[in-house]
Amino acid sequence: MSDQPTEMETGSIEVSRVIKAPTERIYSAFLDADALAKFSPPAGYTATYDHADGEVGGTYRGTFTSLDKSDEHSFGGEYVELVPNERIVQSDKFETDAPEMQGEMTVTITFEEVEGGTEVTVRQEGIPKLIPEEDAATGWGMSLENLARLVEYPVAE
Repeated sequence: MSDQPTEMETGSIEVSRVIKAPTERIYSAFLDADALAKFSPPAGYTATYDHADGEVGGTYRGTFTSLDKSDEHSFGGEYVELVPNERIVQSDKFETDAPEMQGEMTVTITFEEVEGGTEVTVRQEGIPKLIPEEDAATGWGMSLENLARLVEYPVAE
C-alpha cells in the first residue's frame, strides 16, 4: 500500500454549538477515550476507543459500530496541535482498503468562552467525496449534542 496521496475531491464542513459548561471540561472530553466513546458516535451507533493519547504527537483510535452490528468502521489519527482550552488540531483517517475513502482529513476544534458557556466549533477538511458534506455536518451536530448532555451542569430550578 502506498502512502502517496491520491487525486480525489474532498469536502469540508464547519459546525458550531454553544455548550453550557466550562471550556476546560469540554476540552478535556475531546482528549479522553472514555468521554469520546460516549459522545462521538452518531445516532444508531456505539463507539469504542482503544486509546486517546492527548498530547502533541499522540494518537487516538476509535470504532463506530451500528446497533444491529451490520456496519462497523474504524478510524484514527494524531494530535497535531494542542492549545489547552483553545484549540485541538488532529489528523483523521479511515482504516479501509477502499481507495475512495482513503486520505487524511484534518479536524480543528476551537473553544471560545461566550455568555452562557463555551462555543465549540468543529471544522473538518479533506472529507472523502463519498461522504456527503451534509451527512458529515449532521454527524458532528449529533456528537456536539451528545457532548452537551455529557458535560453540561444541571440547571438549578
